[in-house]
Formats: sequence, structure tokens, C-alpha cells
Amino acid sequence: MEGAGRECQSHSHGSFRHHGHTWPSSYEDKDLPKEHEMGPFVEDYSNFDIVKAVQYGLLERCQELVEAGYDVRQPDKENVTLLHWAAINNRLDVVKYLISKGAVVDQLGGDLNSTPLHWAIRQGHLSVVILLLKCGADPTLIDGEGYSSLHLAVLFQHMPIIAYLISKGQSVNTTDHNGYTPLMLSAHKVIGREPTHFLVKFNPSVNAVDNIEKNTALHWAVIAGNVNAIDVLLDAGSSLDIKNVKGQRPLDLALQTKNRIIIHILNEEEKIRIRRTSVFLRFLERNEFLLLFGSSLLLIWTVGYVTTLNSDSWLLKGSLLMFILVTLSFFARLFIGFNTIKYFPVAFLISSIFWISWTCFILFLPNFPDITSQLPFFFGMVGVIYYFYKTFQTDPGFITNTEEEIKKNIINLGESGCLDFKTFCTSCLIKKPLRSMHCHTCNSCVARYDQHCIWIGRCIGVGNHGYFILFLFFLNLLNIWTIYGTIIYWSENCTTTYQKDGAWMAFTQIVSCSPWVLYVFMLIMFHTSWAALSLILQIYQIAFLGLTSHERATLLKQSKYSKHPISLRKTPYNLGFFQNIADFFQCRCFGILKPTVIDWTKQYALMFNLAKDRHIHPV
Repeated sequence: MEGAGRECQSHSHGSFRHHGHTWPSSYEDKDLPKEHEMGPFVEDYSNFDIVKAVQYGLLERCQELVEAGYDVRQPDKENVTLLHWAAINNRLDVVKYLISKGAVVDQLGGDLNSTPLHWAIRQGHLSVVILLLKCGADPTLIDGEGYSSLHLAVLFQHMPIIAYLISKGQSVNTTDHNGYTPLMLSAHKVIGREPTHFLVKFNPSVNAVDNIEKNTALHWAVIAGNVNAIDVLLDAGSSLDIKNVKGQRPLDLALQTKNRIIIHILNEEEKIRIRRTSVFLRFLERNEFLLLFGSSLLLIWTVGYVTTLNSDSWLLKGSLLMFILVTLSFFARLFIGFNTIKYFPVAFLISSIFWISWTCFILFLPNFPDITSQLPFFFGMVGVIYYFYKTFQTDPGFITNTEEEIKKNIINLGESGCLDFKTFCTSCLIKKPLRSMHCHTCNSCVARYDQHCIWIGRCIGVGNHGYFILFLFFLNLLNIWTIYGTIIYWSENCTTTYQKDGAWMAFTQIVSCSPWVLYVFMLIMFHTSWAALSLILQIYQIAFLGLTSHERATLLKQSKYSKHPISLRKTPYNLGFFQNIADFFQCRCFGILKPTVIDWTKQYALMFNLAKDRHIHPV
């Protein structure tokens, strides 16, 4: 076997180091060409020895040599067997053949004293890993460095292999020879959010300690300065009070390393957890949105009130506004958490509608004695409130699975060769249906995802998309009426007109006669601008393209970087104007249209043949 490494690569027979690990000499040749890809220099492989034949995946040559009497269990001078070479070079057919001829699946070999399974995992060859496990490979075996299969998958950040091993029954809390769990190893050795965040999805013990230092995963993350992992572990509930063998908490270690960012993160987390022990602060935490809404309501009124003051000093007004903003900002930071602050646009919209409606009732409606002219306002108000509630409360199409279903799906995807991140969501641990998208704000995959709307505070998906369109429609109806009401109010209460005195005189008269109405008008115009644009885009995308906002943005981005133009109209989802409308709103129009019902939470392939696709049914 002396020529194995020499023939396979330019290195001499032996081993080399990679990130502190020793590998057999063929490690660099993981991408050796397959038989049909080899150039003229390897066309004649009749004189290849069996090691080189295995490394190149030449099954016929391997069969020829084995049939001639070669023992597939015989190791080379590094104690490396043929099955090791086949596993590290991802030669699936050769692996199957060698096992059928009696190769030892769990043979230890090489400087790392690793099994073929260990080698396949280091390389990220999921198909070989699956085959070896099916043939009886033991994933709990420890290699020369003390790592099990799961530890190696974590160390080399092969998330599909991590998911498959855990789904096949390997404990997420398995330990190495030092008592390291995979979570500790990830927090300490792999700088970044992954795979720590991925492991947390499988509910590991975040407060387990190792055998020697008695450190938790959080201790190890602090030692490594792994800020992203620290955030993940704190979100997962890691304890701040566990002491290691030296009596040090994670914060003590951070102070020792003088990492200011980590010290700040841990101090802030400690303050948050102390707050949760107070009955009063827990009450405030449960009612954070009400506090946010009240603050937004007060902010809008106060800004309007300051602008209506009789004082001509804009410096005074500006100073008052600045003081109000700083005070409310301090209040929000003190009593409202980040997870609630993100709903500020929602609170701002609701507060704006409240003050706009109040202004309409007090100032605008008296100018419309005819009840017919007042109906658009009442219809708009009722429609906005109802469809806002329906959009927010309705499940947008969150895709959920039980733990058993998740593991079953992972195994099925892995064994069918589909366990890649184009079809598998590493956050939800599910196979992603067609047109779905993971929303990081809601932390869930949403079927037929359109967007996460900041004005609703909710994802827009297959379940509530129709309600969202109607919400935009009634909001625009309300805005148009209030704009008309504002113009009528100015014409009735402001003596100066544009035709008589010009634009500037008319503007100054409007400001002086009712600054509050002008302030409310500015709020109306702001909400009209985004609501009208959103409604127009939504109707265009639905009726003429058959696409969601996310799909349209993705195609535009692809078209920008593609050499060939991509047509937004020529997609499998565009079935024509009338059919698009019928399918989206599920309207039959007295039998003229025939909409189809598609379960987008279970749709995984482009199959629009109604007879073949069980998820698509004619209405």
C-alpha cells in the first residue's frame, strides 16, 4: 500500500495537519475525478493497484483485484483500510462493494484512529454516512482525539449530518472523553452562530458541565469570545449562576478576559432576569404592548399639541419636542423590551388612526350634513378595524411538525438525497414546501410567504393574505375620505384661498387657522403613501403575475445578476388574469370561473395536473 498516497497526489506517503488534525495523505484528494471524468492520463487503469482504484472509484478494477484474491480487510502501513479510502473520497459504489466482500465497517485506522464513518463525516459525505450507518456503523465510537460522530459533524459544521445523526437516535448530549457535549464543542471551537443555533433546536442540556473544568457551554463560549453563540445560549436559557471548578461564573470569566462586549451582554441579561423576579416588573412585561401603544398615543398627541402652541419661537417648540422624544425613549428603554419595541410601527399606525378618527368626528363630520357623504368614513373605519384584526389574528400559514415528524422527515430527506438547505429549513427543521419562506422575525416558516408587514406586526402568507388586501383597501378608503374632509374643513374655516391670494398665503393661513388639522393631514398623507403603493403592487402581483412580494423581489434580484433576462410574467404560478384572481380570492363568479384549492403547506413540487396532484383539488 506504499504507493497509495503517492499515486493519488503530489504529497509523499504520510499525513498532514488541517486545523490541528492529522489526516491520511489522500485527504486532499476528496475531489478525485470519477471514472467517466478522468482525462487521457488515467484512461488506462489496468495497472492501478487497489488503493488507487478505490480512491478513484474504479469499481470494475476493484472487483477484478478482489476476485484475484486481494483481502479487503488488509490495511496499509498507516493501518488504513480500503473502506477508509472509499469513505473519505466519497466512492459510494465502492463502499457498498467492499462491505459486501466483508470489509469491517468500524475498523479503526490512521493517525487519528478513526473509523470510515468518522472520515466520511469530516468530509461531509452524507450519502456515505447514511450507507455506513445502514450497514451497522456505530456512531458512538470515539476516535483518537476523543470525538464521536456527532462531535465531528459539529466541529466541521456539517448541519445535514448533525440532523441525520440525531434523528437516527444519537443523543444530542453525548459526551467525548472530557465530558464535552456537542453544544460545548460548538460554543468553544466554532466561532459564529452556527452550529450552536442549529443544535439548540434539538433541545440539548444547555447547563450541562464537562468533567474537568466543570464549564457549561456558556462558559466555553465566553472563553472563546464567541459572541454569537453567547446570544444563542442566553436565548435558550443558559444559567448565569453556575460556577466552574474555579468558582467562576460566565460573567467572572468575561471580566477576566476583559471582553467589553460580552461583559455588556451578560450584565444586560442579568438585569433582564432580575426584572422577572419582581411582581411589578413582571406585570409591566406582560403589558408591554399596552405601554408601547400608550406611549405612541401620547407621542402623537404631544407632537401635535406642541406644534399648535401660540408661541412663535420654533426654538422653544423644537426644544420641547426633543425633550419629549428623549423622555419617551428613556421610558421605552427602561420598561419595554426589544421584542416589543419591534411592534412600534403597529402601535404608531393604530395611534394615528385613533387621532385621525377623533379629528374626523370632532372637526370634519359636522361639515357633512348628508349621511350619504359620511358613509365612506364609517365603512372605512369598520373595515380597517375588522380586517386589521383578522390579518393579525389569522394564522398566516405557519408550518409546524411534531418532534417525531421532524426526525422522520430528516431521515427520509437524507436517504433520498434531498437533505440540503434549499429544501430543508435549519431553523424549523422541516422540509420547506414550495413558495414557503422562513421569517426570522416570527421564527417560523410560512406557506406562500409574501412579506413580514411591519404595520401589522405579522407575517403575510397563504392564511391571511386576502385579509391583508382588504385591510389595505379600507385603509385607503378611510384615507381618501379624510383627505377630502380636510380640504372641506379648510375651505369652510380658512378665509384665504389659493385662487385669491396664491399658494404661499393660502399655506400660511392654513397653518395659522388650524395647525392640528395640518398635522393630522400630514399623518394621513404618510399613511396614504405606503398604503396606496402597497395596494397597487399587491393587486398587480396577484392579478398580472400570480406572484407574492417575496417571489417578485427574488426574481428581480436574479434578473439583475443573470446574463439572460427573466420574465416575471412567465412563471408556473401565472395562470392568466382571471384565473389568478379566481385562485387567490377563491371566487367562482356565478360559475364563470373555476378556482383551484392548493394546500401550500404540503406542496413540494410543481404539479398543476389536477388529476395527479393530490394537494390540488378543483372547487
